[in-house]
Amino acid sequence: MNDRWYSEAVVYCLDIDTYADSNGDGVGDIQGLIGRLDYLARLGVTCLWLHPIHPSPNRDDGYDATDFYNIDPRFGTLGDFAELLHQAANRGIRVIIDLVVNHTSNEHPWFVSARSSPDSPYRDWYVWSDQEPADRFQGMVFPGEQHETWSYDRTAKSWYYHRFYRFQPDLNFSNPAVRAEIKKIISFWLQLGVSGFRIDAAPFIIELTEPGNPNSPKDFEFLTDLRQHVQWRRGDAVLLAEANVEPDQLVAYFGDRGGSGNRLHMLFDFMLNGRLMLALARHDPEPVIDALRDTPALPYGASWATFLRNHDEIDLSRLTAEQRNQVFEKFGPDEEMRIYDRGIRRRFAPMLGNDRRRIELAYALQFSLRGTPVLRYGEEIGMGEDLSLPGRESIRTPMQWSYKQNAGFSTADPEQLVRPVIDSGEFGYETVNVTAQRGDPGSLLSWFERMIRTLREAPEVGKGTCTHIDVVLPPGVLAHRADGSTGTMVFLHNLGPDDATVDLGSLYEEADLPIDVLTDRRYRPVGKLDELQVAGYGYRWIRLCRGDAVS
Repeated sequence: MNDRWYSEAVVYCLDIDTYADSNGDGVGDIQGLIGRLDYLARLGVTCLWLHPIHPSPNRDDGYDATDFYNIDPRFGTLGDFAELLHQAANRGIRVIIDLVVNHTSNEHPWFVSARSSPDSPYRDWYVWSDQEPADRFQGMVFPGEQHETWSYDRTAKSWYYHRFYRFQPDLNFSNPAVRAEIKKIISFWLQLGVSGFRIDAAPFIIELTEPGNPNSPKDFEFLTDLRQHVQWRRGDAVLLAEANVEPDQLVAYFGDRGGSGNRLHMLFDFMLNGRLMLALARHDPEPVIDALRDTPALPYGASWATFLRNHDEIDLSRLTAEQRNQVFEKFGPDEEMRIYDRGIRRRFAPMLGNDRRRIELAYALQFSLRGTPVLRYGEEIGMGEDLSLPGRESIRTPMQWSYKQNAGFSTADPEQLVRPVIDSGEFGYETVNVTAQRGDPGSLLSWFERMIRTLREAPEVGKGTCTHIDVVLPPGVLAHRADGSTGTMVFLHNLGPDDATVDLGSLYEEADLPIDVLTDRRYRPVGKLDELQVAGYGYRWIRLCRGDAVS
């Protein structure tokens, strides 16, 4: 059993309701997803991350659950989900699901009971205050859409806490019964066969909320407890968390720095994501070099998850105001492209002007950096966004499969679709779809398949070390290396528009017949590494040597 499978994985994230509709009701479902597993296997995906799958009023795209032990009936049944796990495993694909337990829907039976009476057994499962808390208007996650973090409930005659929307009351993690229930939820889905969880809002589930205290204490030992519980139930299960916090706090989420991590296995690398966006906006690799240099040492077994686009906005909150404005100017110049004063609600292809060179460069860079790459559905074909949709929904439009009506996503009438498909312009489904690209060896989809195959032949990228190569380089060029027991890879990425020549001759003594394995175009052979050409917005992945672990 490979207990660190996640460090060599390629993760693909999707919303079931916008991926593939098998029964023509306008909503994607599990059977539709099962029918597309061969597509994902061909792409090279080894792990599916599914966004919320539980029953929900869907006031927040499923993040407001009413039953943590079931499947949203729009998607299918538990039996359908078990079949998905079986069929995915047959293709070598693991499945992880969202664990959204910071809060529930206000329609969840627990909250309905809790607000009904002070004597309810679920009253203390939520966070209450008899008086209006002094921090009522502090700590909002969705500024502009959310106006407070404490709301008064007339039935309960008390104030309740909600870090997110008012219809999402926070669970009380100071209550041992709540913690025990979270473990039962985890056990249930592990027993069914999932390979782990993406923990939503991890910093908030360890927050022991105190009314009036905007800086309530955090109990990291709860993460230790969850990790131990998960390992006992399924030894190879993974906990991947969302924790967009200051760099000096990150190591605490992994656990012991000196030995093996005893908390989370993986964290999304929000700091790197912001620096990547800044580097691409400036055509300057320095922000990425800074990010690599500032990365804290991780305990054995811990790993980063890298991404360019995820299911939310591109969050620039870790950049300075000046840096954020530089990124906005390049990639989100119009107000409608921005959200929450911190992010961009666009897909990647339109952000880069649909320039294939720059799109390939950006993803080649992301996939070559340390950690596990995460790919958002539709990015592999260069889908666009629909800015007429509210908030984050702009990048949550149906997958574009073919030239057929509704992009082949559904046979329903267009007005019945869960969201409208993009049906016009350069990103409309008649121009951008899987069918068009599958038969074209020069398509973006074919390039992604090639790039992912190449990555999977270089396990040192995920499991080894990632180091900036500190030599004199032309403006715009980033050189880094990945070293592990399987060998060494060297990467050149030119973030600028001008062709460049790079001298890495100092590495030649380490080389064993170095060779290009992925490039943006045909270059002269690598030779002695002293005159490496790299085109504007170009890249070269070079196998420097094979390691002792490879025959």
